[in-house]
Amino acid sequence: MIRKNLYMRGQKTAPFRVRMNNGRSVFRSGKPPRLLRGGASLLICFFIIIFLLFGRSFAYCQEDKNLKNEFAGEFAGWEVKVPLSNYYFVKGAISVFGTRWGAQPQTEQELEDRVWEQLVLSYEAFRRGIKVEDNELKEEIAKMLNAEKVKFDREKDRDAYVSWVKDKTKEPVDLFENQLRHLIQLENLRKQVLDSFKPKVTEEEAHQEFLNEYNSLELELVQFDDLKDAEGYYKKMNRPALWEEEAKKNPKFAKHPGFVSLEFLREMWKIPEGDLYKMLKLKVNSIYPPTPIYKGYGVFRILNIRPAMEEDFPKVRESYFKQVEMIKKYEELKSWLKQLKQEAQIKIYPKKADIKRGENK
Repeated sequence: MIRKNLYMRGQKTAPFRVRMNNGRSVFRSGKPPRLLRGGASLLICFFIIIFLLFGRSFAYCQEDKNLKNEFAGEFAGWEVKVPLSNYYFVKGAISVFGTRWGAQPQTEQELEDRVWEQLVLSYEAFRRGIKVEDNELKEEIAKMLNAEKVKFDREKDRDAYVSWVKDKTKEPVDLFENQLRHLIQLENLRKQVLDSFKPKVTEEEAHQEFLNEYNSLELELVQFDDLKDAEGYYKKMNRPALWEEEAKKNPKFAKHPGFVSLEFLREMWKIPEGDLYKMLKLKVNSIYPPTPIYKGYGVFRILNIRPAMEEDFPKVRESYFKQVEMIKKYEELKSWLKQLKQEAQIKIYPKKADIKRGENK
């Protein structure tokens, strides 16, 4: 059965980067994410519509008949209950395809947060009437098969396709395709929301982004957890010759981000933009005092400098207007998602295992 959405019309129970990163999937890693391995194979889906005395419900996926009237939680702000089967359906989709709204979860709590985020998004897609056409699904599957460099034709050799899905995901084809529909639907929602934002971009903003990407620094740094330790090291090692002597004793004493843009150093190493522009004005081999980085503090030596050439900006001006516009759109998307989850008022019900543990105390 084709599952158009976790939710169906006439029911009231839930369905379902800034620059966002795509999470890992079974198709890139060769196996599901560590937290979820084996989880997808537990799900056998039946699509049911139930109507409860205390509220309306939607079509959902379940493991067995015991889940028929069970709920994982609710969106209290929308008066919508979330079937436990929907929860497991989304969790299974993440296990197979990874996440497409944000980075891959690394802990059980991050995974739980991501599942509920997708459930909220799925219900929003349902409310907006966002659908996934058959040709969209076919195109996505075709891209996946091409990326995997399979030798069979899915349309002509159905058995080979079914076997491939089972080998890759340990899932039946119907479940695999419904999970993929779910993710495509979320992508369509994201596109619709992004297209609705119309941020204004100034000449100054576009020019600043150009400078951030065309100005480059090659640094080496020594990282400290404590600011006092970093300050002590700076006082002790404030001459380039001392760094060179230390490098002879221990070539790995300092980290080397590479000869990269200020944008990279700001985004990946979390070095404040103001400090980067101060470094840009110094001479090669200068030692720069302790500055906050992604973890603790860094003391820097400047190895190389490549300033942006202003005459290059007119050649790339339009592309930077578009780039800043997209950055602003993703920032608005992040705020929109935060607001959406606040409106939903997610309430997670205790799991049976949690209740039993509480009773045994």
